[in-house]
Amino acid sequence: DPDRKTEVVLLACGSFNPITNMHLRLFELAKDYLHETGKYKVIKGIISPVGDAYKKKGLISANHRVTMAKLATKNSDWVEVDDWESCQSEWLETLKVLRYHHQKLLSADVTNSLQDAVPITKLGRKRKQEPNRHEPIKKKNQSPVVKSAPQVKLLCGSDMVESFGVPNLWKLEDITEIVEKHGLVCISRAGNNVQKFIYESDILWRHRNNIHLVEEWITNDISSTKIRRALRRGQSIRYLVPDIVRAYIEKNKLYSPESEDRNAGVVLAPLQKHASDSKDSQALN
Repeated sequence: DPDRKTEVVLLACGSFNPITNMHLRLFELAKDYLHETGKYKVIKGIISPVGDAYKKKGLISANHRVTMAKLATKNSDWVEVDDWESCQSEWLETLKVLRYHHQKLLSADVTNSLQDAVPITKLGRKRKQEPNRHEPIKKKNQSPVVKSAPQVKLLCGSDMVESFGVPNLWKLEDITEIVEKHGLVCISRAGNNVQKFIYESDILWRHRNNIHLVEEWITNDISSTKIRRALRRGQSIRYLVPDIVRAYIEKNKLYSPESEDRNAGVVLAPLQKHASDSKDSQALN
């Protein structure tokens, strides 16, 4: 059926240290874009903060980062926070997080269709009293056309796509599987270089139809790094993060010069893990 829209779940992985209005905007921009293509129906957004084992400089505890993300999305009717990734004792490749959410959707799908198929037992008794009543016609409830499971697409900023080029940060086969089996929705600044970056990489170019570049015309240059800097300096971050997040940060005195020094000098988990496979180091060049 050509009119059938593909259901999409948008997954955003990252530090969310802290979550900002920019992160929330990414979801809105991506959803608008995918709906405007006429081919997709976005059914859910998932924020998956990275675990503490990622060892990024200045990364505060996952517990706080997850709580802030939950506060930030409390009023959203479609974006939610998932803490599965952040609860893992070791760092997980983004691909594994994508696969996990894909599997979760598949098994949820199976359960739903089973529930639909099982006739309601309460009707049983009534039927015996009406001997000439035929078996209820099931056709109406049967799902027309078997629906394919929703696609999980990775939602990201242009910096993530460009990080594909950083030696040892990503495994070549991971990037391939992400763009081949799932897809990217990348929010890029008007006039950004992501297109050039895709053009310069054979893998990304081969799967360019699965990379959705969304132009951000109302630009938003808020970053978690800048938010933390303002907080260390005692400057206001109002209107840059949701008020409820700002209150939580103040109450828990979350960001300070000390917190920024966490993991200083520690090698980022993916670099530790992949450095040995130097064959991947120039993955995209």
